[in-house]
Amino acid sequence: MIDIVLSVCISSLLFVIFKLFDRFNINSFQAIVCNYIVACLCGVIAYPKSISTVQLVSFDWFWYTFILGIIFISVFNFMSITTQRNGLSVVAVASKMSLIIPVIFGTIAYQEQLGALKVLGILLALIAVYLVTAKPQKSDTANNLLFPALVFFGSGIIDTSLKFLQTTFVAEADFPIFSATLFGAAGFVGVIAFIYLTVRKQLNFQYKNLIAGIILGVVNYFSVVYLIKALSYPKLDSSTLFTINNVSILLLSTFIGLIFFKEYLSKKNIIGIIVAVAGIVLVSLASST
Repeated sequence: MIDIVLSVCISSLLFVIFKLFDRFNINSFQAIVCNYIVACLCGVIAYPKSISTVQLVSFDWFWYTFILGIIFISVFNFMSITTQRNGLSVVAVASKMSLIIPVIFGTIAYQEQLGALKVLGILLALIAVYLVTAKPQKSDTANNLLFPALVFFGSGIIDTSLKFLQTTFVAEADFPIFSATLFGAAGFVGVIAFIYLTVRKQLNFQYKNLIAGIILGVVNYFSVVYLIKALSYPKLDSSTLFTINNVSILLLSTFIGLIFFKEYLSKKNIIGIIVAVAGIVLVSLASST
């Protein structure tokens, strides 16, 4: 259970870091590219064995993680674009409502049972995600649905793929090198994009972006590590885990914003928090019966 708690806390810290990026005028693309390189190095350092390229490629999960790594950096940038075009509320809803994708996958692929209590809890969780993140918006704010849709499906694909790989291929001892490969693939794509933009003189490198990327990379690495470990918790199926994990991250992030960043909570947001707690309780009760 401690892995679930750490997963929630560390993942919430990612949102705090992104919030600080805006405050300190950090170039998010440069920081994101650096973050994946650092996260990859963290995985390599954490892996207790020496490993060659030939050995790495021989893992059953290697090519899957390479593809998933590309999705990682793509979704991070989709989130950045969505935040700029549609606002924080929209990107939060799009990313957290994506929990329905791994829930459906778990039900179909692993024959996980969805009793009435759990279905009600999941529905309440989805409603809570909307209520907690809802903010007054102008009518033209959400006209561009492309990038929110990409965030929604991309986040869902990432969570679903992690569960699939963790269940099918990845031994617990290989978590560090598995994570390192994911981040390495994302970093490789990012470096290529960085070189291209630099050659075209569309980037102005600053050292503060490098420092921000290092901090983000360490946190990002452990967020994935503890999510994978949480997925191994034997008493919770994936539908339960993702519901508790995503809604808890949203709640914790909301309280951090309220306390440390003086963000405003409307009546609708407060109702959402209450609904979220009810949803988590129902899902947990359904899983324990």
